[in-house]
Amino acid sequence: MEQKGGISQVDTSGIKHKIVIISGKGGVGKSTVAANLAYSFAQNQEVKVGILDVDIHGPNIPLMLGLEGKRLDMVGDRIQPVSLLPNLLVVSMAFLLPDANSPVIWRGPLKMKAIRQFLEDTNWGELDYMVIDLPPGTGDEPLSVAQLVGGIDGAIVVTTPQEVSLLDSRKAVNFARKLGMPIMGILENMSGLICPYCGRKIDLFKTGGGERAALEMGVPFLGRIPIEPKIVESGDSGKPFVGSYKESEAAKAFAEIVKRCEEFIGSQNKQ
Repeated sequence: MEQKGGISQVDTSGIKHKIVIISGKGGVGKSTVAANLAYSFAQNQEVKVGILDVDIHGPNIPLMLGLEGKRLDMVGDRIQPVSLLPNLLVVSMAFLLPDANSPVIWRGPLKMKAIRQFLEDTNWGELDYMVIDLPPGTGDEPLSVAQLVGGIDGAIVVTTPQEVSLLDSRKAVNFARKLGMPIMGILENMSGLICPYCGRKIDLFKTGGGERAALEMGVPFLGRIPIEPKIVESGDSGKPFVGSYKESEAAKAFAEIVKRCEEFIGSQNKQ
C-alpha cells in the first residue's frame, strides 16, 4: 500500500473519480455545493455516486439531503452507507451522533481514524464518482483526506465574491497545490441574487471576483451559482435543490459545472 507523508493510503480502487470540495473559510455554501453537485451527478441513473461528509464537527450533508435521523448499519465488519437514491450513497459523522445538537470534541488523531474508517471500512461498492465535502480551512480533515486518498481527480475551491473570501480561496488553492491535488477550478457561489419577484439579478456581494482569482492563480474558473431563496428552503427541508427546481438559473449553473468537471477529468486522463 502506498504511503504519503509517512501515512499509508487507503485502497480506493473501486472508486473511479474522486472530487474534493474545499474552501478557505466557512459560510461560503461549500456543503450546499457538495450536496447538489453529487445529486447532479446521480441524476444520470447509469452513474453510481457517493458523497462523503468529512466535516467531523459540523456535518450538514444529511440535513441537506433529507437524511436526518438515519443511522449507519454494520454488516459483518463493514459499514453500510445510507442510500438516498439507488445510485447515491452517503456517509457522514451525523449518522453516528445521538442527535443533531451533540458536539464532537475530538483532536486530530481521532478524526484521522474516523476518516480512514469511512473510506476503508465502508461498503461503497463500485463508484463512478465520490464527492468529498471537507470542512473549511486547511486543518486536520483536509490534510487527512489528502494523505489517505490516492488519485484525487480534482479539488473544487468554493468562494463568494467578497474580497475576504477570495483571499482565503487563494490559500485553499495553494494548499491543494502543496499537497499535489489537481485543481479542478474555483466556483463562485452566492454570485448575485435572483429576485423572486421580478427575476432580475442583484449583486449583493459583488460579482466576478472568483473568476479574477482563478485568472490570477492560473486555475480554471468553473462558474457562478446565483443566490436563489429556494436554495436555502431546499437545504433546510432536505430536498436537493437541483432535483426540485431543474429549470432555475442555479440548477442550470450546476448542470454546466458538472459538464466542466467531466471535461476536466477527461483532459487529465488523456495526459
